[in-house]
Amino acid sequence: MQQQNPKEIFGRRLEQARRMRGLSLRSLSEATGDKISYNAIHRYECGDMMPGDDVLIALADALDKPLDFFFRPFAVELTGVQFRKKSAMGAKTTGAIEEMAADFFERYLEIEQALGLPLKFRDPLVGFSLRKAEHAEKAAETVRSEWNLGEDPVPNVMEALEGNGIKVFEVDAPEHLDGFSGWADGHPVVVLGAWLNRDLPRKRFIALHEVSHLLIHAHSKLQGKELESCCHRFAGALLIPRKVFITELGGFRHRISLEELVSLKIRYGMSIAAIMHRALDLGQIDGSTYKRFVISYKKNGWHRQEPGEYCCPEKSTRFEQLVLRATAEEIISISKGAALLGKPLEQFQDKMSGFA
Repeated sequence: MQQQNPKEIFGRRLEQARRMRGLSLRSLSEATGDKISYNAIHRYECGDMMPGDDVLIALADALDKPLDFFFRPFAVELTGVQFRKKSAMGAKTTGAIEEMAADFFERYLEIEQALGLPLKFRDPLVGFSLRKAEHAEKAAETVRSEWNLGEDPVPNVMEALEGNGIKVFEVDAPEHLDGFSGWADGHPVVVLGAWLNRDLPRKRFIALHEVSHLLIHAHSKLQGKELESCCHRFAGALLIPRKVFITELGGFRHRISLEELVSLKIRYGMSIAAIMHRALDLGQIDGSTYKRFVISYKKNGWHRQEPGEYCCPEKSTRFEQLVLRATAEEIISISKGAALLGKPLEQFQDKMSGFA
């Protein structure tokens, strides 16, 4: 990474912190009690000048950031970002979410470097070509094989992704945001709305749908609805492989009971709606059966709250564990560990007090 001077570092950090809060130059000026003009803030962000101590403290207080945040040289840029439902959120909200994600992945990569434990991503679909949605089935089988997932249910999708070099960040965001994927300094990343923790099957499916965009993009020329159909099918096939799914249903069906669907949902962490769509994709039900299901699904209000509850853990703790390890081994200071996790120093000290 090219060497940056202190003015450039401070300017980029200031802009990042401002966008994370969704503030304009004028609104940040007002948040400082008009102690700093928006023109001055603009010049700081452009790297034209550095603030004095009083101005720096005022900016840090207004942005709720520790002083050392503004001088952290390590930087990450997100690229190839594609939001789902982006238009419903507005430019300020999407900009804030992108900056929060960039900040998280920067801290993640920093602790990996400190420990000398970078987890490199290896494309599991090298040499693969997807020319139509049906090819997603074989692609998912290939990924399951490369990632040693076998044919059993995936107990924790987030851990499976992180264990194979795809970093995941959960961000507090409006329900307009399901998720997005992209790249952070060449590392594949997925960002999910934290609200999805209220609906774990949906969280699992969306995470894998976003991953499919990362994996399929380099191996397919599909676009628009065809691409989305391929990504949906890929996500479904990763959750329940084709052969397993057909065995579970026992062949072509004219009707599937709610009890069967709930059982599959609980075992495989896949929504009832997604299970029925997968049955249609695989020719295990016909269009009229699927249509009856959709009508019943909406009539019963299941689009708001599905029957059956999937309760398995669906979270990765790798980033936190790396920070705790680096702190315990005194590779980084306690204050640095707290800063990386975004926790108050006292709270982090209590967390570390039980270490031998």
